[in-house]
Amino acid sequence: MAALKKGRNASATSKPWRSLALILIAIVALTGGMFASGHTAPRLGIDLAGGTSITLAAVPEAGQESAINKTNMDTAVSIMERRVNGLGVSEAEVQTQGDRNIIVNIPKGTNSKQAREQVGTTAKLYFRPVITTELAGGGAAPQPSGTGEPSADPSGDKATDGASQEATDGSSASADPSASATTQGRAVTDALKADESPAATDEAGPSPSATGGAADPDAKLQEAYAKLDCTKESVRATAGEGAKATDPTVACGQNSQGQWQKYILGPAAVDGTDVDEADAVLNTTSGAGWTVTMKFTGEGSKKFADITGQLAQKQSPQNQFAIVLDGEVVSDPYVRQALTGGNAEISGNFTQQSAQDLANMLSYGALPLTFREDSVTTVTAALGGEQLQAGLIAGAIGLALVILYLLFYYRGLSFIAIASLLVSAALTYVIMSLLGPTIGFALNLPAVCGAIVAIGITADSFIVYFERVRDEIREGRSLRPSVERAWPRARRTILVSDFVSFLAAAVLFVVTVGKVQGFAFTLGLTTVLDVVVVFLFTKPLLTLMARRKFFASGHKWSGLDPKALGAKPPLRRTRRPSAPAQTKEA
Repeated sequence: MAALKKGRNASATSKPWRSLALILIAIVALTGGMFASGHTAPRLGIDLAGGTSITLAAVPEAGQESAINKTNMDTAVSIMERRVNGLGVSEAEVQTQGDRNIIVNIPKGTNSKQAREQVGTTAKLYFRPVITTELAGGGAAPQPSGTGEPSADPSGDKATDGASQEATDGSSASADPSASATTQGRAVTDALKADESPAATDEAGPSPSATGGAADPDAKLQEAYAKLDCTKESVRATAGEGAKATDPTVACGQNSQGQWQKYILGPAAVDGTDVDEADAVLNTTSGAGWTVTMKFTGEGSKKFADITGQLAQKQSPQNQFAIVLDGEVVSDPYVRQALTGGNAEISGNFTQQSAQDLANMLSYGALPLTFREDSVTTVTAALGGEQLQAGLIAGAIGLALVILYLLFYYRGLSFIAIASLLVSAALTYVIMSLLGPTIGFALNLPAVCGAIVAIGITADSFIVYFERVRDEIREGRSLRPSVERAWPRARRTILVSDFVSFLAAAVLFVVTVGKVQGFAFTLGLTTVLDVVVVFLFTKPLLTLMARRKFFASGHKWSGLDPKALGAKPPLRRTRRPSAPAQTKEA
């Protein structure tokens, strides 16, 4: 009696329309946000949309095994992300895998070769004074610009007349040779105001530390220089390997005629970290074409002014400094005066792409570790489309089997279950679409598998509740009180079950990397949505349906027919027997 009254009161005080209105508002708001953002479909991973996956392994330098740590790996990931984004790729994924691997996933439509060069290049940049240089095959080094002889550019640009590469300050078109810093095919100029008084640089003599400590390198370095054959790729890759920034070293560079030059370089005078920012600029004023402008930090400006001032007093080739990027000389400009403005420009026969690539690497800094390319996997858009189609077919088959089971076993109740599945699917789709641009979530094949598994988890929650309601009817209760009495016990079971599923998804997400995380994330997301749908849609909708005659009367197609369920006779109210009347004694 007391239990029956409690059920009736719960039914009377419940407000199912409020919950249904709340979830409807949420769906409308999220859908509106999806269309407003312009992302009306989930972002696909490279295994579904096509693209390139690059695996990079950190390689420790001699005696620096401890350098491979979480801090440096996280820094490398951040730099790689900025580099790839600098290429105009906004949907690339860069993440660590294990202790020393980094996975870079680049979607289709991106120049994968260019991206591979950008993300894996260490970009250790040094400005080193040139001690001596000559062609790798023998012969004299190219003469300084201004002699009327064609000059050679180690960057690979074509030979140009040195007189045409005069440096000018930012406010004057003067071609005064005394105020120039020319290069073999490229010029490095002060991007602001060059010092117009050459005599000012005569007051300070060159510093031995800026030129390697002496005009003549030691015998060991001379021997390495003599054996250096820059025409061989294997030799170029190891030239100067292991040399510290504070040590002189040997290096290779290619000139504009396609010939390789070899160098002996002094200790680094300016480090890449002294470059504050770099940009690719089309210089139409001087006709230099594409150039790379560099802005130095405060400390870097002093270092650059010092080294250019010291080198300006020397004779060729010792009035040159080499711009060394990852051990290779990319430019070796001559210096004729100190550049003190804190800004410099590398000019020459840059293409737009080569200028942007160099500026990109200089802007985003050097990687703290050296990486080697372990593997590259390319997935074509056609193969990705086939995998997506197969995943969707598998999901459709799974959903169809669940619906057939519900229709066969629960009949009218299957309407509530199917409606709940549709609401859950709509929420999942909209949220996945919004998570793409928000947190970079990409739907990959494992994530599709997670969504398929979620169909069974969601259906399981409905089944738990429906079976609890049926148990109450078997006890002889009518539908409306059965719906309310069954809910507390079903709710407890649903919450425990979903908590276990969510916990498993969370652990899987934390301990795994790569695509498996897509499965874990989708499983966790759909588990949370299952709780939301059951509480705010399934239960309120069943409460409303219990008031309909079709369900309340126990129609044989409702799935709640008391006879088919083997219900006991209806519970009836019984009166407590009254106490026997006491008689007075006469």
